Amino acid sequence: MSEDEYEDCEFADSINIDENNKLNVDQDIEPKTGMTFPTYEDAKNFYNRHAMRKGFGTRVKRSCIDRKTKEKNFVWLSCSKEGFKIEKEGVVHKRPNPRVGCDAHLKVKMDSNKWKIISFESEHNHVCSPSKSHRFRSHKHMESGSKKRLELHCDAGIRVNKSFHSMVVDAGGHANVLFGQKDARNYVNKYKRLKLQEGDAEAMHKYFTRMQQKNPNFFYLVDLDPEGRLRNVFWADARSRDAYKYFGDVVTFDTTYLTNRYDLKFASFVGVNHHGQSILFGCGLLADETSETFEWLFNAWLEAMFKHSLRAIITDQSKAMENAIIKVFPAARHQYKAIKKAMKNAVYESLRINEFEEVWASMVEKHKLQQNKWLTKLYNLRQKWVHVFLKDIIFAGMSITQPRESMNAFFDGYIHAKTSLKEFVDQYEMALEDKYEKESQADFDSFNASPPLKTSCLFESQLVKVYTKAMFLKFQSELYGMASCSKSQLRVDRKITTYAVKERVLDKNGNLLPPKTYEVYFNNGEIEVSCICRLFQHKEILCKHALHVLNEFVDEIPSQYILPRWRKDFKRTYNDNCCSHAHNPVQRYDVLYPCALQILEEGMLSDSKFKIVLDGFMELKKKEKPWIIGESQ
Repeated sequence: MSEDEYEDCEFADSINIDENNKLNVDQDIEPKTGMTFPTYEDAKNFYNRHAMRKGFGTRVKRSCIDRKTKEKNFVWLSCSKEGFKIEKEGVVHKRPNPRVGCDAHLKVKMDSNKWKIISFESEHNHVCSPSKSHRFRSHKHMESGSKKRLELHCDAGIRVNKSFHSMVVDAGGHANVLFGQKDARNYVNKYKRLKLQEGDAEAMHKYFTRMQQKNPNFFYLVDLDPEGRLRNVFWADARSRDAYKYFGDVVTFDTTYLTNRYDLKFASFVGVNHHGQSILFGCGLLADETSETFEWLFNAWLEAMFKHSLRAIITDQSKAMENAIIKVFPAARHQYKAIKKAMKNAVYESLRINEFEEVWASMVEKHKLQQNKWLTKLYNLRQKWVHVFLKDIIFAGMSITQPRESMNAFFDGYIHAKTSLKEFVDQYEMALEDKYEKESQADFDSFNASPPLKTSCLFESQLVKVYTKAMFLKFQSELYGMASCSKSQLRVDRKITTYAVKERVLDKNGNLLPPKTYEVYFNNGEIEVSCICRLFQHKEILCKHALHVLNEFVDEIPSQYILPRWRKDFKRTYNDNCCSHAHNPVQRYDVLYPCALQILEEGMLSDSKFKIVLDGFMELKKKEKPWIIGESQ
């Protein structure tokens, strides 16, 4: 009998299509070459039902798409134990390997608007177990009734383990439930995190309203789609907006922290304060990651930051992001974040451009990566992420080598995989307050005590009075490293003297490494110094090599190398309780107390400021008596 004859007489009688044009996959029928199905899903479900009865799992090994219609026209369904897993070298903790090279499969192809079985292999080279079928990933399925039940139990506050156990009892055992407790928990977590659940929009509106009542400088902007539904939202509190005036020269933009936790993408603008701590310049929730969305967000952020454009921005590699940055921040230097560790020597250890080119070429040749398209594209963009191309731009210590800890530092401990959007709004405010408290504590630590000195160098005693504690410890580390340096004069060109500074360091095991030589340029007339390592341009503190040369000529570090952003007396003028809406004694106290406290802190910094503040208080006391008389009348 031919395939066409078989298809007409046997398949049409044995495989039933119900009144809704759906395949009845409950029938116990062996797959055979020539069978046809209305849709691919019908063919896939038919083979999965067969696999479940026999006791094995399935997966898609290969599929093809028609170039003209862009629709799928061929699928190779195989046993889940098909093929062999290729183990990567150097993996310490290896996962169990279920692959045994099984050849059982079902191939279907689109033919005359139907899906036709063109090849079927039923023999397996391993034991099949029907009693364990429900544990294979391909057979796990949650029906709409189970989903609705989990949703109702979630709304009622019933724990997932109890909900799942009740389903198992109703079904007559675990074998009759086509999903596990972990699947149920994952679904409930997803249900709690859907885009703007009931109450989410109200919670966000209440938060924004509350923050604007507390401080009119709180900024937020909402983007709606043509149907009036929320698409994107951005907000920045008063402290964030004010902090940008002082520390907004370099910003890291991140969209990855909560990418896998919400359907809406969480975007953040992060900077660094005078203690080297991460500070938030604003947040957004995005519906997608297109150029148009990023352009809307960047414009909203620019509006919040008083239209003061930034000098440099650090992002992940994204064409959509890059297009929006070019439009909104045309003058900003754009830098990509960290690249693979395997490129460390080429990317971070090269002091000169030609060194990078040589090391990169050697790496490509050694690992035979000449045809690697991703690596070639990365190389063509090297000006945006390779260290040696970026040393002329000051990044305030925020760099491609910096671990992605900025958002972790803000929200870890407050937000987790189960946090809903409603909970996030409240937790966000708590996390921000905690961050401000840590900054306040760092201010006090820098004001209250000075770190102990480790050397007799006058530079150390000079800057211990100037830098915040965190930044002084970084400077002290460079100063201490001067002991491992030695210098020799290379050449003199008018006022510029070039020195070769040789640094000797030990590895982690205490072994002496080969010396590394750095060129340091010193202008004796202008008292200017620069090093080829460009640490000052990158982190805004002088390196050990420059300090080693400078120490021979001056007793104090010139003022141009002491940046205001790292000074302990670098005070900001924002007041998060600065609000004119104070209608009772408690509200008046909340407004006046931080204002007075800020003035007191300024008065303690120097004799001249102390006199100004004291005179101001005396003048205020003179006016106090008329106030009292006026109130009594």
